[in-house]
Amino acid sequence: MTNLLDPSILFFIFGVFAGLVKSNLEIPQPISRFLSLYLLMALGLKGGFALNQSGFTPDIGTSLGLAIGLAIVIPIVGYNLLKIKLAPLDAAAISATYGSISAVTFITTTQALDLSGITYGGHMAAAMALMESPAIVIAIILANRIRQQRQGTHQKHISIGTVLHESFTDGGQLLLLGSLVVGLVSGEYGHKVMAPFSIDLFKGLLAFFLLDMGLLAAKNMGELKGKPVIAFLYSFGAPPIHAFIALGFCHLLQIPLGDSILLMLLAASASYIAVPAVLRHAMPEVNPALYMGTSLAITFPLNIIIGIPAYSWIAKYLM
Repeated sequence: MTNLLDPSILFFIFGVFAGLVKSNLEIPQPISRFLSLYLLMALGLKGGFALNQSGFTPDIGTSLGLAIGLAIVIPIVGYNLLKIKLAPLDAAAISATYGSISAVTFITTTQALDLSGITYGGHMAAAMALMESPAIVIAIILANRIRQQRQGTHQKHISIGTVLHESFTDGGQLLLLGSLVVGLVSGEYGHKVMAPFSIDLFKGLLAFFLLDMGLLAAKNMGELKGKPVIAFLYSFGAPPIHAFIALGFCHLLQIPLGDSILLMLLAASASYIAVPAVLRHAMPEVNPALYMGTSLAITFPLNIIIGIPAYSWIAKYLM
């Protein structure tokens, strides 16, 4: 219930409502882009400051290793399940979307953990960055193989090197990692100097950004009409399954509670920015509404409104 009283979540719900009633309320694209970059920068700084205090430990290596493992396993398993009912390229696109992560879901979860007094490691910002690209690379490999198997196909294959370069030099991802390094190097002095920017403004700008995300989610709900039933089932069923798989490994590896909750939400989230941007060019045969509509209109709202409090409660109860 506390999550639903959070102003950020209420603004997201309000944005969905405004979109559904066809209001002309909108956030200009340049402002939306600025808010996205601000949140990534603030998150990176916060993670860097925390890492400066804690240092690198074997536990951090375990968490990062699990993050990468989840980012590889989830899209591969998802593809093999989805291709039973869907065309191979459609299955690859959806599995890549749900194998990658949502930075906004992660950022919103960190805010919820802060309000609940649950600590988490600064390295989790790096874990989030590491989990974004594996699903994209796997999808490109699958797409190249699928086209190769089609008789008479002479389509140009997408270079994995190009995909990796675009993934790791993407503006948002680079800003996140760069801010992490700045926070790590500047330490306590940087924390004191940047606090008005990276801490005091954070909550208000997150609420503003989630308002925009609510408007976008409502807009994408109209794109769901006529999509395969399996896509709907997957968008509802896969996220909690992914979260519980992450929780099981976290329990086995004795990962701290805060880090476990973040890994659950990362595993349960789906990309609606990075992966769709790549897939539009890498898989033009697939309708973007198939993978972007379900991730943004179904999975994202469910994670923000229900998933964060539910997964947090389950993790606290079991761990």
